[in-house]
Amino acid sequence: MAASVIVLNGGSSSGKSTLAHSLQNDLREPWLSFSIDTFVSALPPSLESTEDGIRFDPGGTVTPGPTFRELETAWMEGIAAMARAGARIIVDDVFLGGREGQERWRAALRDLEVLWVGVRCDPEVAEAREAARGDRIAGMARAQALIVHQGVDYDVVVDTTAMDPAACCRAIADKVAKASR
Repeated sequence: MAASVIVLNGGSSSGKSTLAHSLQNDLREPWLSFSIDTFVSALPPSLESTEDGIRFDPGGTVTPGPTFRELETAWMEGIAAMARAGARIIVDDVFLGGREGQERWRAALRDLEVLWVGVRCDPEVAEAREAARGDRIAGMARAQALIVHQGVDYDVVVDTTAMDPAACCRAIADKVAKASR
């Protein structure tokens, strides 16, 4: 059975969004792309910087609260419902809790074929990208670069430090093609 969901996990500024867009251009079938950043942007202002919502602390630490987690679960289930209805989905996420983040997605995607992709990037390189972007809290890329991968199982891992986006995309697309045969 072919994968109907591709989950990209990596720290901030690791290149996940670039990969998601490249995959949308390179894969034969149409794929929808959803990012954790879009979900966070959709939250009401009352959940920004609160214990219940999500806090972005100086130094790059991100702390999700209980209401954030409830809404995130609903978002995950909604994405899974779209995949069950026939849409091919690319998810661009940051597993702040490593394995625990993957387990939340596994629960939502329980009956779907999923390709799990680790998007690695050297902390120094991610930090330089973060500074160049200018739209992130300083320190977030370095803080997340390694912890998001702890205990996570992948079908394919790409390293955007050494591989250009096209090569990373090809590695992922090859796995998708092999799963479709």
